Amino acid sequence: MRQRALEKIRLGGLISLIATLCAACGELGAAPPLSMTATTLTAGWEHHFAVEWAAAEQGQSSRKVAGYVYNRNGEFAINLRVLAQAVDAAGAVVGQRIAYVPGGVGGFGRAYFEVPNLPAAASYRVSIWDYTWFQSSGDGKF
Repeated sequence: MRQRALEKIRLGGLISLIATLCAACGELGAAPPLSMTATTLTAGWEHHFAVEWAAAEQGQSSRKVAGYVYNRNGEFAINLRVLAQAVDAAGAVVGQRIAYVPGGVGGFGRAYFEVPNLPAAASYRVSIWDYTWFQSSGDGKF
């Protein structure tokens, strides 16, 4: 009997905890899952990188976004990808492409990138999609 009473108390406590967590998430306005308008897989990239870019005509109905990624961190960023989005006058994404930054970008350095074949649009935006910090083994061997 005593065991059953303890199980009911634990179950009640668990239900209360779940209800509290759900309410807290609702109050904080938890972010929705990634969608077509997502601009990164890595939140906080702006603290480590800056992006300078411009859009240029590539063809009658296509554009190319090209520019530089600046690494504000002392570590080498590898597997670095940028996301370029074509945005219409209403703010809706009408096209997007992800492209690698060839060779990554060294600590406190910059690297050139290009994202071709975007549709002609009212404006564009560029963000860092994802990256990996290069980690050495620490023994001087690479």
